[in-house]
Amino acid sequence: VQLQASGGGLVQAGGSLRLSCTASRTIFRNSVMGWYRQTPGKQRELVAAVTTDGSTNYVDPVKGRFTISRDNAKNTVDLQMNSLKPEDTGVYYCNADVPRPQDIRGSYWGQGTLVTVSS
Repeated sequence: VQLQASGGGLVQAGGSLRLSCTASRTIFRNSVMGWYRQTPGKQRELVAAVTTDGSTNYVDPVKGRFTISRDNAKNTVDLQMNSLKPEDTGVYYCNADVPRPQDIRGSYWGQGTLVTVSS
């Protein structure tokens, strides 16, 4: 298993959850790491991403509430989700976008972890 995600669950609106994803060193070290969300009937969409040097990118609805971080020593990427809203509900997937080396170049996905926010 290249990516292993954990941390989903059920939380009330306004609460917090922290998702964590552990990757193999080979996959992690050169990758942009991201968290995506998928809801029924919709395509998987990017929520947040972090580059190897720590630059981050968020979709507008989660700005100020979610924080993505990576630990390059532990090969992990976390998503701290605060002030959760019912519309944050979905299956969250960890992603590694690997640019090199050529023999492993591509996009890798962890198993999804379900986040349910009740109103």
